[in-house]
Parts: sequence; C-alpha cells; structure tokens
Amino acid sequence: MHAIAKPLTPKQLAQIHAQIITSLKPDFLNSLLRTLTLSTNPQEALTLYTLTLHNPTFHDHFTHVHALKACSLIHAFPSGHQIHAYIIKSGYHSNIFVQNSLIRLYADAGDVVAARRALMDVSRPDVVSWTSLISGFSRSGCEEEAVLAFGAMTVKPNAMTLVSVLSACSHLRALRWGRAVHGHSLRNLSSMNIFVANAILDMYMKCGSLVSAWKLFGTMGERDVVSWTTVVSGYAQHRCCEEAIRVFHMMIQGGGVEPNEATLVSVLSACSSLGAIGIGRWVHAYMNESQVRPDGHLGNALLSMYAKCGDMGMAFEVFRGLICKDLVSWSSIIGGMALNGHGMHALQLFAHMLCHGIHPDDVTFIGLLSACSHGGLVDQGLQFFRAMTDVYSIVPRMEHYSCMVDIYGRAGLLEEAEAFIREMPIEADGEIWGSLLSSCEIHGNEEIGERTRRHLLDTRCAAGGGTYALLSNAYARIEKWKDANDVRETMRGMGIRKTPGLSWIDVD
Repeated sequence: MHAIAKPLTPKQLAQIHAQIITSLKPDFLNSLLRTLTLSTNPQEALTLYTLTLHNPTFHDHFTHVHALKACSLIHAFPSGHQIHAYIIKSGYHSNIFVQNSLIRLYADAGDVVAARRALMDVSRPDVVSWTSLISGFSRSGCEEEAVLAFGAMTVKPNAMTLVSVLSACSHLRALRWGRAVHGHSLRNLSSMNIFVANAILDMYMKCGSLVSAWKLFGTMGERDVVSWTTVVSGYAQHRCCEEAIRVFHMMIQGGGVEPNEATLVSVLSACSSLGAIGIGRWVHAYMNESQVRPDGHLGNALLSMYAKCGDMGMAFEVFRGLICKDLVSWSSIIGGMALNGHGMHALQLFAHMLCHGIHPDDVTFIGLLSACSHGGLVDQGLQFFRAMTDVYSIVPRMEHYSCMVDIYGRAGLLEEAEAFIREMPIEADGEIWGSLLSSCEIHGNEEIGERTRRHLLDTRCAAGGGTYALLSNAYARIEKWKDANDVRETMRGMGIRKTPGLSWIDVD
C-alpha cells in the first residue's frame, strides 16, 4: 500500500517557494520579469521582484529596469521610489539603462522636478534618455514640459521622439510648434516612416489645419488604417461632414485598407450631423456584409445616427440588438425618442433603464426634460429637474434650465417661466430669454414679452443671431420700428448675423 502524503503546511509551502526563488539565475529571473511586464498584469512582475530582494546576487541592472517599467505601467509610483532607493544602495544608479528607466518613471508620474533631476544625473544623455523624458511628459499630461524638453534636446531625435512631441502638440493645439517639428522631420529623417507621418497628420487635424493635413495625406506613399481614420475623424470633428464621407468612400473603393471600428464611428457621426440617413444605411449594410457586429462605441454610434436622422424604428432595432447596453446607449435612445415626438416612450425607457441598474447622467436628463417639454408634462418635468440634484447629485447646466423654461413656455405658464429664470443660481444666457420671448409671441403675452425684450436690449445677453432677429421681428410686429431698427443696429455693431435657414435633399 502507498502511504498517503500529508498536506503541506503553509510554512512548508513558503519554504519550498523560497527555495525556488533562490535557485533563479539573473538571466532566467530577467526573462521572467520581462514576460510578466509585457503581460496583461504587470503587477506580477513587481511581486516577483519583491520576493527576490532578500538576495541581491540574483539581480543585475536589467532586473531593476524591468521592475521600474512595471511600476510605470501600473502607476505604482511609491513602489518606484522605493526601488530607486534600493538601486542607489545596490550601486546600479550610474547604469544608463537604469537611469533611463528612472527618467521614464518620474516623467510618467508627472513629477517634472524629479524627472529633470534624473536626466541631469546622466553623464551623457542619449536619445533614449530624452525620448523617455518627452514621451513620459506627454503621457502624463505635462504636454508643455514635453515640448520644452524637445526644444532643449542636445542629441538628434529619432522617430519615437518626434511621435511623442507631436502628440504633445496635438493636445496643446500648438500648431506653430507642430509645423516646426514637421519641418525638422523633413530635414533630418532620411525617410519619414508611417508612424511619424500619422502623428503629423493627427497634429494638423487636431489643430484645425485641415488644408495642411490634406496636403500631407496626398503626399503619403504609404497609408494604413490609422491614416485614413485620422482624416475621416478629423473632418467629422470639424463639421466638414461631406468631406469625411467622401474620404470614407475613397478608402472603401480604392484605399486598399479595411476600415476599423474608429473609422466607422467617425463616418456614422458625420452622417448624423448631415442627416444623411441614406449613407448611414449604406454604412450599416457594409458592416453587415463585413460581419462587423455593432456593439460598444460602434453600436452606440449607429443607434445615434438613426435617432438623429429620425428613423426610430431602426434605432430601436439597433438598441435591442446591443449585447451590452451602457449609459450612452440608454441616453441615446431616450434622447432620440424625445427628439422625434415619442415622449411617453422616452419616459418608459427611463423606467426600464433604472430597473437595469443604470444611473442617469446630465445627458440623460436633457432627453427626459425634452420629452416632458414636447409632451406638455410640466409636473413630471419639474420632478425630473428636482431629482437631478436631490436624488442623483447632478448639478444642472444651462441646457437643463433652458429645457425647464421651454416646458413652462410651451404650456403657456409664462409667469412661472419668468420667475424660474430670475431665480436661477446662474445668469441666464440670451438663448433662454429668447425662448421665453418666443413663448410670449406664441401665447400673445405682451406684458412679459415687453419685459423680456427690454432685458435683452439693456443687458445685451450673449445670444445668437436667431434670438436678435426674433427680437427685431417682435418689435416690428407691434410697429415699434425704431426699436426694431435699434436691434438690427446692435446686431451689426456686435458683428452678429442670423444664419439663413436651409434644407437638404438627397439626389441619387
């Protein structure tokens, strides 16, 4: 008979574990650390490094490099400070690989003083030293420091340096600096690789220099999906929606590159802005043919496109098909229902949303208040407005106050609307007063209308051309021609023009 082995005690397990750790050679330990650092859980690399601290003979400079990289990846900066102290005691502080890792650690932490001090400790900083500093600053939100560090470089930058500083320029919208980096890359790189070119393209788009971006895009010998997506999304974000759709067609027909989720989200956003439901349906069909499942950001973009274009049947079909319905999904379908005159459906969906454990945000309440406005649900709208602060601790924005004024105005409760505006904790803008004036015109309340007109004239609230045109027309209607002309003169003096109304139709 075989003897049944007794289970090991925790102490015995710890001893065996310690024996395994002590048998590790530096090369094998470094290989393990590198693998764990590149894994989905770099914390395990830090845990393994800590277990080997009792015997420094297991370590060489690469051991500390991997540990510091793990700290940067998981933002374990206090642990990084402790490792730095251990490195000084171990005598590895002067090693260039360790020094570069320390620069990256402090730059990633946004510790400008410590990062610069770490760079100064390097006797001869190389391009990796400077790139570690610049890329770390760029990643940690210290974009201005990244640009200043690039200007102070004492060695020739490489492609990675340029990509990092261009990312900083994009976030800062620093077009002048971005152009300078572009010129530097043309003068100093033998051939501009795709990563640098895409970074420059993104910089021009983010800075609003669409002409420069398009010129660069036209000269690029190699274009990948990032290049195409950068142009499509850049045009869409700057409201050049027709151009965004045109570039997407070029990509599909002859670009030789398959669009990814970000590309499709951008072109659907362009379709939403234009109300181009025909192209939006074509994109949806393309997704089905390519077996791209609309979920997550892409599903929400498709849902929003149908809702903004007025096809609530398809919007609800997309909504039902979403595997993961997040807050954006619920807010989009609620807002779409409200926008297209299905107020009661919007309120029913909100009830279902709460049953699914999703808490609303300020965007959700804009949709709910709009639904109440169009449905004439004054009491319900007031309850939602109060619930924002009392139940969900959401501070109302100007849009929420505007919705409440619209709710009162549509219901003809003009005195309540005026009192609501005057009791607002923030100063009402011209659009809110214009909404009240419009309600006064509709319901024929001359008394409140006159007070509103005088307020708009006396305070010159920040308002669009439409509000001032409404004010001028209101005076003209009651034959106060001088006041009507004064409003027009005010518009001309402030450089305000009413944007002409226009309509679109699809042909072929």
